[in-house]
Amino acid sequence: MHAQQDQSAPGTYLAFVERQLTEDGCVTRWEDWAGVPVLVGRRAEFRMRWMATKLHLFTVAAAVPEITVPAVSAFTDQVMRYAKDTKGGLPVGMQNGIGAFPLLVSDRVDPAAVQWAEAQQRVKFACMTRPVVVDSSRQYVGMYRGKPVLGRVYASYFNEKGSRYFYGQ
Repeated sequence: MHAQQDQSAPGTYLAFVERQLTEDGCVTRWEDWAGVPVLVGRRAEFRMRWMATKLHLFTVAAAVPEITVPAVSAFTDQVMRYAKDTKGGLPVGMQNGIGAFPLLVSDRVDPAAVQWAEAQQRVKFACMTRPVVVDSSRQYVGMYRGKPVLGRVYASYFNEKGSRYFYGQ
């Protein structure tokens, strides 16, 4: 199941995200998560300015009937577990970090879910997530674009990748 086959606004948006990820050198694939087609994009980069760490960046995106705060919160937790389970290599925190963009797209979005995504980056030990809520009916993308205290060294990277993948800039 690929987004290209789905002509709905959420399906069209997922096809756009898949193109953006591929153009940026991410490895992409589609998976079935409990009957929901999910786009998974992944890349890893090492930078000295990141205190000589390697960051594994996961983008996991799905179209859903409706986005609420509980839905985006649960999806964010699910994506973080997935990223930790599939990263491989050295344990997280040993010169390794995980970043993730859990993205949900729908034409029915609770404004509180957008506010939740825009409010802050979610951080657990060596793992940073920036949930993304896309309201396809309004063509609005909500995500945190600031510089948090924890993980600040990666902030410009997250902002650049988020702009490239989800806004097409």
